Amino acid sequence: SASGGKLLVVPMDESHWLSLHLLLVPLSQKGHQIVTMAPEANSSLEASTHYALKRYPVPLCRDELRACV
Repeated sequence: SASGGKLLVVPMDESHWLSLHLLLVPLSQKGHQIVTMAPEANSSLEASTHYALKRYPVPLCRDELRACV
């Protein structure tokens, strides 16, 4: 067994967030402290009781961000 630790998650836009989210829930339940970072232009990530969501500013709007991908 292992004790809970700290985990920083930085999913990229258009990543497999749903699969990743399914992993974060049991990790949180086992005592891990999870912080998820996301750009302000990414509206697909939402706050959760299982992790803290921190947003950071980007100079692009969501449409401009998608055009770069």
